Amino acid sequence: MVGEFEFLILSAAAHLGEEAYGAAMREVIETNGGRTCSLGALYITLDRLEAKGLVETWMSAPIQQRGGRAKRMVRVTREGVHAAREFYQAVIKISSGTVWGESRRSRLTGDAA
Repeated sequence: MVGEFEFLILSAAAHLGEEAYGAAMREVIETNGGRTCSLGALYITLDRLEAKGLVETWMSAPIQQRGGRAKRMVRVTREGVHAAREFYQAVIKISSGTVWGESRRSRLTGDAA
């Protein structure tokens, strides 16, 4: 199973699709996830996810707008999709019955929490 930060990185990469690379993923995590994310932490975690077979990375062609530097592109693998779904389902399951998840009352009455 992946951890929370790994899940955020997998989710950001999936959200961006073909445009997934470090700086763009960082922006998604900070904007949509409301969490500060250093590029160093992101790349260290990407290395770990790649070693687990959950993502694939490669260098893009040099980009003129970046001063001729390449981007490290990211793609979530089938195994990465499975791991992210497993984490998400675990969070949903353990949150059921909590004040931030589905309340016991709403489960019984069908009302929203």
